[in-house]
Amino acid sequence: MKKKEGNYYISTAIAYASGKPHIGNTYEIILADAIARYKRQQGYQVYFQTGSDEHGQKIQLKAEAAGVDPKTYVDGIVSQIKGIWDRMNTSYDRFIRTTDADHEAAVRKIVKKMYDNDDIYLGHYEGMYCTDCESFFTPSQLVNGKCPDCGRDVHPAKEEAYFFRMSKYADRLIEYINSHPDFIRPVSRKNEMMNNFLLPGLQDLCISRTSFTWGIPVDFAPGHVIYVWLDALANYITGIGYDPEGSSDKFDRFWPADLHLIGKDIIRFHTIYWPIFLMALDLPLPKQVFGHPWLLQGGDKMSKSKGNVIYADDLADMFGVDAVRYFVLHEMPFDNDGTITWELLVERINSDLANILGNLVNRTISMTNKYFGGVVSNKNVCEEVDEDLKAVVTAAAAKVEEKMADLRVADALTEIFTVFRRLNKYIDETMPWALAKDEAKKDRLATVLYNLTEGITVGASLIAPFMPETSEKILAQLNTKVRDYADLDAFGLYPEGNKVTDTPQILFARQDLKEVLAKAEEIKAAQKAAYDAANPSSEALLAEKEEEKEEKPEEIHVEPKETAVYDDFAKLQFAVGEIIACEAVKKSKKLLCCQVKVGDQVRQILSGIRAWYSPEEMVGKKVMVLLNLAPRTMAGLTSEGMLLSAEDAEGNVSLMTPEKDMPSGSGIS
Repeated sequence: MKKKEGNYYISTAIAYASGKPHIGNTYEIILADAIARYKRQQGYQVYFQTGSDEHGQKIQLKAEAAGVDPKTYVDGIVSQIKGIWDRMNTSYDRFIRTTDADHEAAVRKIVKKMYDNDDIYLGHYEGMYCTDCESFFTPSQLVNGKCPDCGRDVHPAKEEAYFFRMSKYADRLIEYINSHPDFIRPVSRKNEMMNNFLLPGLQDLCISRTSFTWGIPVDFAPGHVIYVWLDALANYITGIGYDPEGSSDKFDRFWPADLHLIGKDIIRFHTIYWPIFLMALDLPLPKQVFGHPWLLQGGDKMSKSKGNVIYADDLADMFGVDAVRYFVLHEMPFDNDGTITWELLVERINSDLANILGNLVNRTISMTNKYFGGVVSNKNVCEEVDEDLKAVVTAAAAKVEEKMADLRVADALTEIFTVFRRLNKYIDETMPWALAKDEAKKDRLATVLYNLTEGITVGASLIAPFMPETSEKILAQLNTKVRDYADLDAFGLYPEGNKVTDTPQILFARQDLKEVLAKAEEIKAAQKAAYDAANPSSEALLAEKEEEKEEKPEEIHVEPKETAVYDDFAKLQFAVGEIIACEAVKKSKKLLCCQVKVGDQVRQILSGIRAWYSPEEMVGKKVMVLLNLAPRTMAGLTSEGMLLSAEDAEGNVSLMTPEKDMPSGSGIS
């Protein structure tokens, strides 16, 4: 393998300091850490930045409710965030806080530069305001009178504010995105931004506030504080030394960033607002923004009010840090939401980690001690099966490199475990215990155990960026070190005559599902009790109690229609479609206009589900589509099919989606 050279700058979104991050939030830092470690392994000089977003009205209100000043409040939350990041063994180079003095000073200069360049102007903002999202919305953007992003209550607000002239740079950004196809990944996020925001036209953006004080002051406007999103986004450059009056050598070395790794829910801020701010500062844009999917608890968003939040430190206490790292990295698809459940955790730990990996290492070391006193020697008594094993082991590094270049981290892990699976199969094929019974085959036995040790060394070296503690433990037991990246495609470099550990260590203990579920219930009960005690009259708690009353809804009476024969049904053509773009229909309060990919074609389908789904959450969904419905015109647009959905007695609608991940265009019968 050829080692890489050059600099590599990767960042995560900075965590909002309003509460302890759950495993879905923690996934992002683990993913970024795996990428950063892999780039270092390749030879890059890596700068990895993460941090905390600490200003805004929501923070001020939470601090007031807690009876402390905002800085004291965020200090406590940030200690929790950093604690979890460190517990998960993440190798960041800087944890930036938006309350850091260097950041605040640079942001004040950035806003002043924008003002001097006539990019911002004074006006008034009036609209419906969501405190949790710290965003204004027009009435038409609301969904059932609620915030379209988080679903919470909004309230009327009007205040003096400075606005950024977004339209001044919109055409330039559109051209940039069109000419840089890898700028926004995956492509579904790019389509969403172009079709839902940029192409319909950008509104000027509020970048200062006067209704609260917890923020960075605007130097030239007493009473104004800098809007939290401009403040937060600037961390990517202030953290490496950007200053409008003269930047640091670190900034010149690492900017533009190679990768902004963020959640799909904040893709708009990072691919529209942030690039435009950079254009206003006459700075290069980051090379790539990747909007990763969500990790859902059993297919649902995690909620403290539901008691279904899973925290990384609880998981690490139960299963170990690397087991948690492996699970979240392995289970997250490239562009669809992943699922975490206690049952799935146990299954993965027992099958992949305890059985495939842990058992392989344990058996190999035990047999080496039993038959050769722990000494590993290559007698080069080879058979045909050895060549196939060597081919799998030496090809793995290139396959991992290919997957990682495309940010398909789960697929890279799969390639590494292909090596471990092949080594297990090699044990079954060669049967070392049988060879040990024949003194004439002692050199063949030594060769087999050498090949196993060498294969494990390569596999353990490959897995180091993803499971660093496990890699270190394996290699220590084999009495060797991480293989240099340039040698990962070679076979036979394990030192001749080296001695493995006398007593192999169990890497991953098998988990008992019943015991794990019992512990999970204890965690859930404690979490729910703590939430109820802290929020006795909160809207979320009341909503939950209403949900409990409705756990057993009245049965729906189904009135049969006219009997249909099979030929009637056979006329209808159903297939799986993937929504690649979606936007609200301006002339309708009910309709969403979806671009649906069905096999090799894209259809425009209108659906009256706007009350239940936002355009953003539609993108990427696999849905059931009726294809051969006659086209019809609605709100001036043509619909070329129908999305199938279910409706309960209260009129709530849920799209019909395939149980398993089926390819777009798959027939439904």
